[in-house]
Amino acid sequence: MALAARLILGIVFLFSGALKLRDPAWLAAARQFGAPRLVAVTIAPTEIFLGALLVTGTASPWPSIASEIILAVFTVAMLRVMRRPVNQRPICACFGRWTARPVGSSSVVRNLILLALAAISSGG
Repeated sequence: MALAARLILGIVFLFSGALKLRDPAWLAAARQFGAPRLVAVTIAPTEIFLGALLVTGTASPWPSIASEIILAVFTVAMLRVMRRPVNQRPICACFGRWTARPVGSSSVVRNLILLALAAISSGG
């Protein structure tokens, strides 16, 4: 079960990071969440790096633990912007243009599922 969770999580991170890099609007979307520019430009490459580590099983369990931390931070950021009226919420560009709709409860549920996968893959 841990292997399947790690592989699914790794593929999701690889996919998410690659789609962010392909989306020129990604940086602006990250900034609307309050991410400083320096942090925002590192998110996609970090996701790709973690995804590769997860898929290959390299340095386990640290990539899973790092994924848990990153997903927790992303989820808190989502919850924070969800306090805004729906028409003022930034788009969820978690997968680039593929998910270009305002942040909502489905975004949080997806992240909670990914957090569960990260916990399973880390053995925790």
